[in-house]
Amino acid sequence: MLPQVLIFMGVSGCGKTAVGREVARRSGARFVDADNLHPPENIAKMTAGIPLTDEDREPWLASVIREARSSHSIVLACSALRRTYRERIREGVPAAWFVYLQGSQELIFARISTRQGHYMKAGLLESQFAILEEPREEAQVLKLSIVHSITSLADQTIAAFS
Repeated sequence: MLPQVLIFMGVSGCGKTAVGREVARRSGARFVDADNLHPPENIAKMTAGIPLTDEDREPWLASVIREARSSHSIVLACSALRRTYRERIREGVPAAWFVYLQGSQELIFARISTRQGHYMKAGLLESQFAILEEPREEAQVLKLSIVHSITSLADQTIAAFS
């Protein structure tokens, strides 16, 4: 059985939304893409190619925590790049589990370069890798390699909690 709150994390373009939607669909959980929780100012900055600061992320993290608490079964796609962001989420939602979708900058750049209709462009990927603090020695984290297909990653996630 999946945890009450399951958060797919990683840099933009790693597959958080695609895998999260698939896991939510299969499990009957509600899916929320945390990209949609950013205030308009953040989206404007990212659209303009300006990386967000920790201060910019504060209202967004508060919204992520509110959403995570709002449902008995929820899957979120949320970058959660820094350990402090994950700790903040865990303080508000102690039952949260993170699934870290791990991949090389080269592979993710190739994927994000072809993506259409998203405000997060390939030019910001370097800044995401620069602030990424991979989850090490953190409780309640499942790490998966994105070399696998969306279907395989969903299968691995569901199997890990069965």
